[in-house]
Amino acid sequence: MNPGMILIWLSLVTAIGAVLSGYIGHRKSNISLGTLSRKLEIACLVLAGSSMLLLMYHLYTVNASYSYVFEHSSADLEWYYRLSALWAGQEGSMLLWAVSIMGMLVIVERTHTATLSGTALMQITRLISLSIVCVFLGLLVLKNPFSAYHVLSDGSVGITNWDPFVQMYDVPYGQGMNPLLRNPWMAVHPPTLFLGYAAFTIPFAAAIGNLLTHDKRWEAIATNWMRISWLFLTLGIGLGGFWAYEVLGWGAWFWSWDPVETSSLIPWITATAYLHAQLRYRHGEYGFVAPLLAVASFILVVFATFVTRSGMWASVHSWQDFTAESAIIAVFLSVLILSSTFLLARRYFEED
Repeated sequence: MNPGMILIWLSLVTAIGAVLSGYIGHRKSNISLGTLSRKLEIACLVLAGSSMLLLMYHLYTVNASYSYVFEHSSADLEWYYRLSALWAGQEGSMLLWAVSIMGMLVIVERTHTATLSGTALMQITRLISLSIVCVFLGLLVLKNPFSAYHVLSDGSVGITNWDPFVQMYDVPYGQGMNPLLRNPWMAVHPPTLFLGYAAFTIPFAAAIGNLLTHDKRWEAIATNWMRISWLFLTLGIGLGGFWAYEVLGWGAWFWSWDPVETSSLIPWITATAYLHAQLRYRHGEYGFVAPLLAVASFILVVFATFVTRSGMWASVHSWQDFTAESAIIAVFLSVLILSSTFLLARRYFEED
C-alpha cells in the first residue's frame, strides 16, 4: 500500500470540501457550515503536512521504490542533501508550497480573530487562499510525489500515479541528486524562495477581498505578509546569486538575466512598490494602486512558476518540457489575470 498517495488524495478532497462548505456557509450565513469549513481546513493542513514529512522520511531513508526518491536521493548523499531533495524537483517543491500556504492561512485566521473573524473580508481571504491550495494539490495528484514503481502484467516495471494499493517494486538504490544541486546553498535557497512565494498568496487574497467588499481593513492583513514575502524573496534572490556565482560563474556579481532568475525579480519589484504605496494608502491615497500591486505581485509569482516549469525558455532552472501540468498552470494564470483585471477595472471606474 502507498499511504503517501492516499494522503495527497485526501488533502485535495478536504481542501475542496473546505472551499465548498465555506462558500455555501458564507452565502447562507450558516454557522455550522462555516465551522465545518474551518475543521476541514485544519484537516487539510494535517494531511498535507503529514504527506510532506512522509516524503522527507522516504528521501532520508532512500526508499527508491518511489520514483521521486529514485530521481533525487541516494545513499551516498549527506543527510542534509537527502532532506533537501524535497525541493529538488517539481512535486516536492509544490508540496512544500501548498503546505506553507495552509500554515500561513491558519496563522492569519488566528492573528486577526478579534478584529476580522466572521467578516466577509476574512471569509473571502480564506476561500481564495484555499482555492489556490486546491490548484497546487490538484497538480500533485496529476504528478504525484509518491508515484511508485510496480510490476506490470507482462513482467516489466512501470510507474503508477493513481493506484495506492499496487504492490511496489523494490528498487535497491537511488540515482541521486543532480550534481549541480549538490551544494550547501541547496539547503537554504529554494525553501527561502518558496516561502516568499507562498506568502504572496495572503496579500493577493486580501486584495481581492477588498475589491469585492470595499473593506479597507484588508491592508492590515496584506501589509505584514507582503513584508514577509519581500524579506524571504530578497533573501532567496541573494542566496541564489551566491550559489550561481560559485557554481556557474555568472560574470562575478552582475545579474545574468537568466529567464527564471529574472522572473523572480519582477514580483520583488512590485512588492517593493506596494510597501511604498501602502504608506500613503493609510492616508486615503492609492485606493486603486495598492490592491493592484498586491494582485500583480502574486500573478507574477505564478508567471515565474510557469516560466520554470514550462520549459518554454532555456534556463538552468527549468525542469521539463511543456506538459499537461504546465498547461494547467497556464490556465490558472489566465484565470487569475482575467478575473483580477475585471475586478480592478470595476474599482477603477468606481473611483472615477
